[in-house]
Amino acid sequence: MSSLSPSLVLDRVRLVWPDGTVALDDVSGAFGPGRTGLVGRNGTGKSTLLRVTAGYLRPTSGTVTASGQVAMLPQRLAADPYRPVVSLLGVERALGAVRAIESGDVDPRHFDAVGDDWGVEARAHALLAEAGLPPGFLDRTVGELSGGEAVLMALLGIREAGAAVTLLDEPTNDLDRDARARVTDLLRRWSGAVVVVSHDVQLLEQMDATAELYGHTLSVVGGPYSAWRAHRDGEQDAALRAQRDATQALRRERRDRIEAQDKLATRSRTARTAQAEKRVPGIAAGLRASAAQVSAGRLRTEMRGKEDAARAALAIAAARVRDDDVVRIDLPDPQNSPGRRIFSIGDADREWIVTGRERVALEGRNGSGKTTLLERLVHGGGEDSASVRAMASVERIGYLPQRLDGLDDGASVLDDVAAAAPTVSVAQLRDRLARFLVRGDAVSRRVGTLSGGERFRVALARVLLADPPPQLLVLDEPTNNLDLDTVDQLVAAVRAYRGAVVVVSHDDAFLARLDLDLRLELAEGRLRESGR
Repeated sequence: MSSLSPSLVLDRVRLVWPDGTVALDDVSGAFGPGRTGLVGRNGTGKSTLLRVTAGYLRPTSGTVTASGQVAMLPQRLAADPYRPVVSLLGVERALGAVRAIESGDVDPRHFDAVGDDWGVEARAHALLAEAGLPPGFLDRTVGELSGGEAVLMALLGIREAGAAVTLLDEPTNDLDRDARARVTDLLRRWSGAVVVVSHDVQLLEQMDATAELYGHTLSVVGGPYSAWRAHRDGEQDAALRAQRDATQALRRERRDRIEAQDKLATRSRTARTAQAEKRVPGIAAGLRASAAQVSAGRLRTEMRGKEDAARAALAIAAARVRDDDVVRIDLPDPQNSPGRRIFSIGDADREWIVTGRERVALEGRNGSGKTTLLERLVHGGGEDSASVRAMASVERIGYLPQRLDGLDDGASVLDDVAAAAPTVSVAQLRDRLARFLVRGDAVSRRVGTLSGGERFRVALARVLLADPPPQLLVLDEPTNNLDLDTVDQLVAAVRAYRGAVVVVSHDDAFLARLDLDLRLELAEGRLRESGR
């Protein structure tokens, strides 16, 4: 990668929000012409960096240079549910003109809009077929698609536009297994440079290079995520060894200095005693004392210099060792008895009863109705035509929706979380939010200004810090916006939780770690136990 001309160059890019918060601080680096995965902890500024690179945000200072047109797929694509699908595909103007002409409108502007693209509708249908969708979807809006379908449409539209550089922000978050495979195949055949922000390890393994944004520093390693992880772990092992060696060296220098000071003090006492007892002539004693002082001063300076050098070496070594904060999730005990009925779920043929502390995974393709079934479980409601049903037997349910639309974008983080725990003091909430890495002035930020990962942490805190604690946790794609270290923390918390859990996820690696009691698959209005 380094031997090829870069497609994107960032030179000391700095971005400061209006409230004075520094989002990016003199970030410099380059992305090559192939596929690069961009990783980093939640809140480090990855999405912000993409938005600056795409031109959506103007940097406070610094420059971004691209090899050509830049296109971006944002993280929250479904924020505009009324956007037409043809707009995602980039054919809205040409297709509208062709249809107008076919209906008899011969306005010259329509012919200008079409140009030579008279086969635009057939081409659009081919794109739909590539995404596994029928032709009728061409006249739908984003709100009528599943999250995964919308992402696939947008990706195909970007590919067709032929941008020199494509920026993708968490493109597989809402995708089922089949759609993820299609995205992987698209990227494998992608023309032009692509930078992918993702926590999807399977996707990151398809990259030509991996970049990390850490502490406002951008570094790039050739190879997929596993190569970057091995490189990072090797660097950290070396840094820890260097820190241990530097610590031992500083201790030796301190010990040597103390021993030298003791020797000098002993010699000084001996000389004073000899002079007092007049065993040495006064002139000779004076010369010896003067020489001893010079020698002692030189030794003290030398020893201080060695100790200062050792201390500086330790500081340099320590700076190379990461001191990463991690989310600490300690779920309260809802006091569920093992045999207590928590909820039921079933179809026309069978019903499953979930009790006490059981963990259930609900799987299925996008559009199969999983989220609808969760909504029915949380909020109640009648049966649909396929007779798939879910009914909770408890009142305290903690629900984390896929699109995090339960947050109040106009409220502060503290106020939004406090609404779910009205009896908890502000001081206690601040302390508990700190466990979710929301500290200091961050609790006063408006929810609407948060990054995707930060929004998720606040949404998760709002659910898990509820008072009294939920008896049932309902999690819809909980790993979508989490960095890999936080996924580890979530897995540990769910496994230790003493309440019931139902989770929807397409992340097989995540589900495999939850010690599930039951896996159900929803397809064509029916439920069946899954053996995955």
